[in-house]
Amino acid sequence: MTNFEASTGRHCHNAVSPLHTSVYFAPEPADELAALGLERGAMVYLASRAAPLGAVDAGTVTATFYNFNHEHVQRYIPAAWTVTTPEEVLAARLRGADRTLQRLLGKETLTSTEMTEAAELALHATEACRREARPLYAANADLPIPEEPHLALWHAATLLREHRGDGHLAALAVAGLSGIEALVLHNATGKAPTSALFMRTRGWSEQQWAATREQLRKRGLLDEAGDLTQTGATLRAEAEALTDRLDAAPYDHLGPAATARLTELAGSFSKTLRAAGAFPAVHFGKG
Repeated sequence: MTNFEASTGRHCHNAVSPLHTSVYFAPEPADELAALGLERGAMVYLASRAAPLGAVDAGTVTATFYNFNHEHVQRYIPAAWTVTTPEEVLAARLRGADRTLQRLLGKETLTSTEMTEAAELALHATEACRREARPLYAANADLPIPEEPHLALWHAATLLREHRGDGHLAALAVAGLSGIEALVLHNATGKAPTSALFMRTRGWSEQQWAATREQLRKRGLLDEAGDLTQTGATLRAEAEALTDRLDAAPYDHLGPAATARLTELAGSFSKTLRAAGAFPAVHFGKG
């Protein structure tokens, strides 16, 4: 059994995370944020994810997001904060999440006892998350917990995602991978967003992407076809294993039985999200 298959925490994370990430592919959050005057696309994404940090500059966003081209970030941050405020963005983000989940999951699911149970379990897991060296988690952890169960679950999913994400960035740094290198290796698995989507949303050019692939080939991490070599696969596995260790506390705190139950509940909701088209297949693959 591989470490990936053996990681109970990662398995739970993979079930819970789509409840948060669905907002990045849905029109409702973008509509809410564009109504504030933000440009659709990069500005909407960068402002919505950075808003918990406050009116930060481009350097802070590049540092905490890790795999974005700094010049790309500079085009939209801090300009976004001259259009609206982080507080208004956070309110719009929550409204967008509410509308997205209502459309994709339906009222019956949102008001179910299973939704309430999942929210309680996920929030319980977050009690063991640590703020140290986790800026995006820490910023989101200071936000109030919404009263509605489905939004409380969305909030908890956000906390768990950013907690793992902050730890993952540390693991990537230990692995000696730059932001774009991490993207290229992730894309090479065939299970990540397409290279076109990564380049468009992260601000990397085709020339930069091609140059990075060549650098990774020279390091022995990719082969001539652009697929992972055994060395590349091992490096990724080591980074994921370190991420697992850094993210173990929430699931250790929750305990095996409750973690399995959260995985079951969130996995069912995420399956419904996927069936409803929350994650268009056109955005995923090596393309």
